[in-house]
Amino acid sequence: MSAQLDQVLAQAANDPDVIETQEWLDALEAVIETEGPERAHYLMERMVDLARRRGAQIPFSSNTAYVNTIPAHMGEPCPGDLEIEERLRSWMRWNAMAMVVKANRLDGDLGGHLSSFASLANMLGIGFNHFWHAPSENHGGDLLYIQGHSSPGIYARAFLEGRLTEEQLLHFRREVDGNGLSSYPHPKLMPDFWQFPTVSMGLGPLMAIYQARFLKYLHARSIADTANRKVWAFCGDGEMDEPESMGAIGMAGRERLDNLVIVVNCNLQRLDGPVRGNGKIIQELESDFRGAGWNVVKVIWGAGWDDLLARDKEGILQRVMMETVDGEYQNYKAKDGAFVRKHFFGKHPKLLELVSKMSDDDIWHLTRGGHDPHKIYAAFKVAQEHKGQPTVLLVKSIKGYGFGKSGEARNTAHNTKKLDDEAIKAMRDRFQLPIADEQLPEVPFFKPSDDTPEMQYLHARRKALGGYLPQRRQKADEVLVVPELSTFKGALEPTAEGREISTTQAYVRILNILLRDPSLGQRVVPIMVDESRTFGMEGLFRQIGIFSQVGQLYEPVDKDQVMYYREDKAGQILQEGINEAGGMSSWIAAATSYSTNNRVMIPFYTYYSMFGLQRIGDLAWAAGDMRARGFLLGGTAGRTTLNGEGLQHEDGHSHVLASTIPNCVPYDPTFSHEVAVIMHDGLRRMVTNQEDVFYYLTLMNENYSHPGLKEGQEEGIIKGLYLLQEGGKKSKQRVQLMGSGTILREVIEGAALLASDWGVDADVWSAPSFTLLARDGQDVERWNMLHPTATPRLAHITQCLQDTAGPIIVSTDYMRTFAEQARAFVPAGRTYKVLGTDGFGRSDTRAKLREFFEVNRYYVAVAALKALADEGKIKASVVADAITKYGINPEKPNPVTQ
Repeated sequence: MSAQLDQVLAQAANDPDVIETQEWLDALEAVIETEGPERAHYLMERMVDLARRRGAQIPFSSNTAYVNTIPAHMGEPCPGDLEIEERLRSWMRWNAMAMVVKANRLDGDLGGHLSSFASLANMLGIGFNHFWHAPSENHGGDLLYIQGHSSPGIYARAFLEGRLTEEQLLHFRREVDGNGLSSYPHPKLMPDFWQFPTVSMGLGPLMAIYQARFLKYLHARSIADTANRKVWAFCGDGEMDEPESMGAIGMAGRERLDNLVIVVNCNLQRLDGPVRGNGKIIQELESDFRGAGWNVVKVIWGAGWDDLLARDKEGILQRVMMETVDGEYQNYKAKDGAFVRKHFFGKHPKLLELVSKMSDDDIWHLTRGGHDPHKIYAAFKVAQEHKGQPTVLLVKSIKGYGFGKSGEARNTAHNTKKLDDEAIKAMRDRFQLPIADEQLPEVPFFKPSDDTPEMQYLHARRKALGGYLPQRRQKADEVLVVPELSTFKGALEPTAEGREISTTQAYVRILNILLRDPSLGQRVVPIMVDESRTFGMEGLFRQIGIFSQVGQLYEPVDKDQVMYYREDKAGQILQEGINEAGGMSSWIAAATSYSTNNRVMIPFYTYYSMFGLQRIGDLAWAAGDMRARGFLLGGTAGRTTLNGEGLQHEDGHSHVLASTIPNCVPYDPTFSHEVAVIMHDGLRRMVTNQEDVFYYLTLMNENYSHPGLKEGQEEGIIKGLYLLQEGGKKSKQRVQLMGSGTILREVIEGAALLASDWGVDADVWSAPSFTLLARDGQDVERWNMLHPTATPRLAHITQCLQDTAGPIIVSTDYMRTFAEQARAFVPAGRTYKVLGTDGFGRSDTRAKLREFFEVNRYYVAVAALKALADEGKIKASVVADAITKYGINPEKPNPVTQ
């Protein structure tokens, strides 16, 4: 038999023995009929394996034929009333169109998108009517990542459901006055409606994967029952070119996330043109996902093609389907039936014969799978019931479906937002809307009375599934108790004489206290990206374990050590490997759990600060949009602290990036007591008060002694500025020195130099957050502008400095912009000099790097003396003497340019 198989495989292309081939096929057919497809698959795999072991060169392919994965006879038909559902979809299409067209007739710059929903309407309709559960007593609710550009269609559905008013539809993309609808899914702007933001493109698929894994995590740890919940993510085929879209599909396959369904709307087009004009995007995606361990279901052709494929005994139609490239398919749907007959079926005489009894109109109405409710339902059903793998549905549709010559399947479809009267009339006729000709210029919304069969059906379907979607919970029902600040006593007290620790160590100590807390301990979610040992957190491996759905199937190489690598089915750590985007996505899933799961979770994502916000900035903005709550910890922070790693590892700008996200609360603490006060305040705001903010703390790996908390400093720490140490009172000359993070210690030493070498007294201020100082100042400034007759308010930094004397000198481990943002709120007439680490990082000792970037104690002293000289308080020669004394080269190149 093996020799025969070798011969068949070697000569399959020409098939010199048709009879033998048929015998093999008949045998396979018999196995399928009598023993089932699983047995047939097993036998085929054994034969292929045998052939390869005997030396046959059988090329691997992860692709299947360019036809529907679910055979026509096996697809479960949609149980709904399809006539009613089609009328509802037609009304939604119309209202979505009317919303966007009305907005742009009023103001042509508002924009909007129609074509994505037009191609998705059937898929979304089937999901909303038959599959997607809202949160209820019996179901935790499904999570929907809606394709961003389809938002008008979601609004149109909510309008028919009575959840949105006509007034709101009339304010699509006009949100400032408080009654509008956001352009895309934005929980920040519509906090009771949208579950997740899915624009920028690519973030939806990525976040959905980690959301699905987080549901498994909650279930495994008995925090929430998520066994019957699904995560559904809709995205476009063009969107799959985003690295984020495909970057985590391997993790989903490896973790067997059978609670995840990604639906790729393959309308073959992106904004500028075809996604794969010279290829086949569905086949490409099938190969990628199948190779990553996914269950792949292709929904390419509507039911009208089933008969043609069944009558195509020689496989010619399938071959032509495979050989036809996407650019051609796009062109067919932009033309008419006669064009399709000539250019598609005309590729082979037998295909022309196959459709000889079909009219051009019949050919034109051969639909794609994405517009066939039965095909969609069958695919959704398979996805819902499949076990052991995540599922991707590759669904072929038509961009701009229903727009006709105004944009259907055309390159301009994506940006279609204006339709002329003729196009609107054509759409009315195509979808049989009961709107009179004389009303068409107004493009009226259509909503029948609630007692019509269609409206009763609409509400009944959602009632059967627990309620309406999308919907978002704004606060969790549960109450967790945050421990008192005194619980962190070890971090609040001064370090013992001769003992030095880093702020990273202080953070880990606080985290361990929280993990043992009876109220919060099980809700803490430590998240790492292969840097646990860098931050001294490897002790958590054994203590709380690393989450793994399969547990630990091996004995770790370091099992004989106290802190060995331990994976566990109920592990608490999420270890994402070398994957910052994955770490951030897991953090987002945990940080929004209060909304998605009605469970307050407290995520702590710890990473190299350089590989944080600058690398996953779009996800950080999405977190802000999603009203995330949790802690981001940027370790080994600052341009000069991670001294040996060089340019790409040294962060001098993450705080500038953090300052741009309005609900991110950033701090650059220097001492352990500051870390403790800040983290406790974060817990109070995010857990006790359930405020929609998240905290970013930078941590250092530099060891030094810590002075401990003094009574009354808490408020200043939280606000971003407090007096750390008061200078002497003997000198006539006085300056105010300010800093944050590790460079505050250089500022302290700079004060000592000024006193001992130049007789200048200096007060030293710790500024844990220049960003909060700036925000506070801007808020006060705005209030004063709008209340001109009221007593002016003072910013916190102004209050702190108004009764002090002398110029103000600031030094940090970040670029000057970081501290410059507070300049406007320094008391009027005061000198404010900022030192910073502008430029590229590099490797050297910390001392040399701080000298290079001109932020060390000597530059602090020189800057202070220069400011005094500029104010006429001392002679300029004193500054020159200091430059000489401290060995500073005045001709040294500016570090910004080096």
